[in-house]
Amino acid sequence: MKTTPKQRQNRLLFPVHIDTIGRNEYNRSMAGYFDTLGRWVLTRIGSFFDFCAYNILVLKSLFRKRHGSLESGFMVLFKQVFFTGVQALPVIALVALALGAIAIVQSLTQLPRFGGETFVGEILITVIVRELGPILTGFIVIGRSGTAITTEIGNMVVQHEIEALEAMGIDPIRYIVLPRVFGVTASLVALNIYFDIFALVGGFLVSKMVLVTSLSVFLREIVSSMVIADVIVSLLKGFIFGILISSICTFRGFSVRISSTEVPQMTSKAVVGSITALFIADGIITFIYYF
Repeated sequence: MKTTPKQRQNRLLFPVHIDTIGRNEYNRSMAGYFDTLGRWVLTRIGSFFDFCAYNILVLKSLFRKRHGSLESGFMVLFKQVFFTGVQALPVIALVALALGAIAIVQSLTQLPRFGGETFVGEILITVIVRELGPILTGFIVIGRSGTAITTEIGNMVVQHEIEALEAMGIDPIRYIVLPRVFGVTASLVALNIYFDIFALVGGFLVSKMVLVTSLSVFLREIVSSMVIADVIVSLLKGFIFGILISSICTFRGFSVRISSTEVPQMTSKAVVGSITALFIADGIITFIYYF
């Protein structure tokens, strides 16, 4: 069957037309992808620089002499320590006992297969004191105190209480931020020690039931496996984690601008940012410790 010149021309142009449409759609999709990625990267970079500027402002306020505001913040500091530290003791004790018991059960189940029963004490020190103790304590503080701090400050911004403090001549940083930074940091260090003690107690209770181990033998094994560097690393992680959690959560609280609907959004960002910062800091400290 013969084709006319017009049909041959349409047959040649039609695939070219389809290919052009597909190429244009692909280019537009790739442009949209890179545009979204670029906006995400720029937003994260801008937020990081805002956080750095916020911390510089906090440091300046810490060393600035101003009467009245710091003295009035001692009550806020006391309440923060009570809420973050004292009221979290039952939760910390329960989690620590469970972790110590699980660590001992897993160790006594797996290590005898390889003749590694003598490494139980070292595993407890490495897993609990050096690694999981600070991390889990930080997670509990984020879930209890971090969210509460961000929500409280965000609501204060929405209700114009920050402006009222400034109108009365009170520095919001010294009255709101510094007591919470000091309170969360001190509480996290103390809770870290508390967590380690209860985790070791949980490990001893399980080993007592399984191996009929006396307390003196268990303590001798723990002390012989522990070095001063383990204690220093654990306390250093608690100190750094406390500063990171309090700084990020207060920063997200002050990031609320107009509406109360921003408060849960900033609270979610505070939780995600704090957890991410904890993992990054833990990885850096562990890397420095081993290498």
